[in-house]
Amino acid sequence: MDPAILAILIVLGGGSGVTIYRFIKRRNQRLLREALRKKYAPDLPELRNHETSTIVHSENELSGNSNIEIPPVVRTHQIEELSEKDYDEWETRDDSRNENIIELRLIIEELLEELPPNDEEFDDDERIMELGVRETWIEQNDEELEEHATFVEREDVGSGIIVEDAPPENDDLDHRLEREGGKSGAVQVSLAWDDYNDLDLHLFCPSGERIYFNNRNSECGGELDVDMNVKPVSRTPVENVVWTSAPPMGAYKVGVHFYKHHRKRKTKKSCKFRLRVSLYGKIQEYSGIIKYGKAMQMVTGFTIGNQEDISKKYQNHEI
Repeated sequence: MDPAILAILIVLGGGSGVTIYRFIKRRNQRLLREALRKKYAPDLPELRNHETSTIVHSENELSGNSNIEIPPVVRTHQIEELSEKDYDEWETRDDSRNENIIELRLIIEELLEELPPNDEEFDDDERIMELGVRETWIEQNDEELEEHATFVEREDVGSGIIVEDAPPENDDLDHRLEREGGKSGAVQVSLAWDDYNDLDLHLFCPSGERIYFNNRNSECGGELDVDMNVKPVSRTPVENVVWTSAPPMGAYKVGVHFYKHHRKRKTKKSCKFRLRVSLYGKIQEYSGIIKYGKAMQMVTGFTIGNQEDISKKYQNHEI
């Protein structure tokens, strides 16, 4: 056979191999997303043509109280709703975020003395000491932490799997919030997980502020009123960010960071979490898995107000 023809066939064969590889990869990604959806939300119908609605509250929707007008609210698209091409692009961005947190040396391995695998309780003095250690580490890495958070904030697609629009019957999240004195309000974002790890909730606000454990009260009215497992004190932790007064118009993003892995019984470096977002009484539930050492996840987001509203600067934290 002519060498030139052979070379052409090899090239064509190689191109076909790449095409087949990409097809298999995308198919496996789709099957994985479908499996996650069935695992976390078995009662939901299958996604068809990625046409699930992102509208939480439609234009000029009113609550039961006619004196309160609810602005339009839409949520971000989630990874399970993406086309294969868009998912590939999201995955590339996610790889970049994971590289970023390693480059910035923000993975804490032996920052704190590891604890033996037991279920002992910790007193208030030990908790205060742990908070002091974390604050010192934050001060030393403040610029890097802010750089990583800003890098993650660029993401417009949520990684959380949509669970359902109302909490499941056996969910104990309300009980956890009540136990810790968590508040409720017009906008409330709550994070729960089921081991001793230290996950952290980050709320990116329209004002440019980020509410998290080192900035618990924002100038735009948001508050982190529950922050747990700095010390591994609970296997049923919860965190809570809330606006008890009217929240500002604009885009919000919800991040989850695996801050610290505590070596205790049944506590691994892979942590399943669930996130509840309550927007003017309507609840959205998400579930996901986050691994220690990986980048902060942008789990979901939402926008309050239409474009005309958002273009106006909020004043006095009122809509």
